Amino acid sequence: MPRVMPIYFDNNATTPCDPRVVEAMIPYLGERFGNPASRNHAYGWEAQEAVELAREQVAALIGATAKEIVFTSGATESNNLAIKGAALYYEKKGKHIITVATEHKAVLDSCHALERDGFEVSYLDVKADGRIDLDVLAAAIRPDTILVSVMFANNEIGVIQPVAEIGALCKEKGVLFHCDAVQALAYVPVNVEALGIDLLSISAHKMYGPKGIGALYVRRGRPRVRLQALIDGGGHERGLRSGTLPTHQIVGLGKAAELCKEAIEGGEVEKIRALRDRLWSGLQAELDELYLNGSWEHRLPNNLNVSFAYVEGEAMMMGIKRIACSSGSACTSASLEPSYVLRALGVDVELAHTSIRFGLGRFNTAAEVDEALAIIVEKVKFLREMSPLYEMFKEGIDLKSIQWEAH
Repeated sequence: MPRVMPIYFDNNATTPCDPRVVEAMIPYLGERFGNPASRNHAYGWEAQEAVELAREQVAALIGATAKEIVFTSGATESNNLAIKGAALYYEKKGKHIITVATEHKAVLDSCHALERDGFEVSYLDVKADGRIDLDVLAAAIRPDTILVSVMFANNEIGVIQPVAEIGALCKEKGVLFHCDAVQALAYVPVNVEALGIDLLSISAHKMYGPKGIGALYVRRGRPRVRLQALIDGGGHERGLRSGTLPTHQIVGLGKAAELCKEAIEGGEVEKIRALRDRLWSGLQAELDELYLNGSWEHRLPNNLNVSFAYVEGEAMMMGIKRIACSSGSACTSASLEPSYVLRALGVDVELAHTSIRFGLGRFNTAAEVDEALAIIVEKVKFLREMSPLYEMFKEGIDLKSIQWEAH
């Protein structure tokens, strides 16, 4: 008997690999098995040609040139190479880096590692809507600041930062700007030239491609960005990332980039936005005490992060297990602590524990949204019926005024 899988609403954690991407990859797992670094025969030439086509496809998605694309194993490596590579190359100019408290762990932990090596890092707070204050960023830039790292869109709350303004400010101050854009590339137009981005991290599995492959955009124009390599070896990828190139995965990344460009330009993203809005409107129509986490105006079109007050988070997740969603980012879900992103927004601990992230995507349908709505509404109402706190709230009692006694 086939296993019945839940409705998949966790596209911010990973996306399913598009069948067109799989189809493009398959030949390079079979008869086209050559090493792209083999320059003396047709097997190598064929693989190299496929790699360079993918490089062009990725570059076209972000308004770059093919020579500015460096293939990596994914966004974590790209973030490490961008932040540590820039810090180590430019440390004689300065040892100060600026990032944001709500960044992905791959960025935050890279910065923590540099702090252990004597660098100073400023971690900027965000406003209640999840966006940074540009005046605070401007004030944080010092003569010894060498890099600002701000993600394009947050992986938990989907909030989009004022990237163009950040890029312009960094250019004015003569500071490099790195942007982790992995959540945005499937849903938002990105042009590195127009946005003033010097370094940009890419991951295939967030944009309907395979896991285990990503890229880093490294600006070649004036001023040219230089990095110190973190992996030594055969000098692949212009010496920035040694290691035999996984042709099949690179082909998948390239095809995924091509499809995302077509989707953004062809209206597919608006269909995803309509599904997300249908989910949010349905929840609001049936339930009270819902709290949207992060800006609605500046938000990825596929993301919805909601706190359901007076509902215990783990009980909620168990109750809606017919829906694949997340109580936090996939990278921190092993922790029982409330989301550090929500805490940075000022969401209190109790409410943060009730948050659910819904990430819709290319393959979701209106029927799935309606089925999910019925499941969520039924479970929230059931759990609230058993909640004395919700009963007290409905009776008009100010719960914050109650003095609870410990026994």
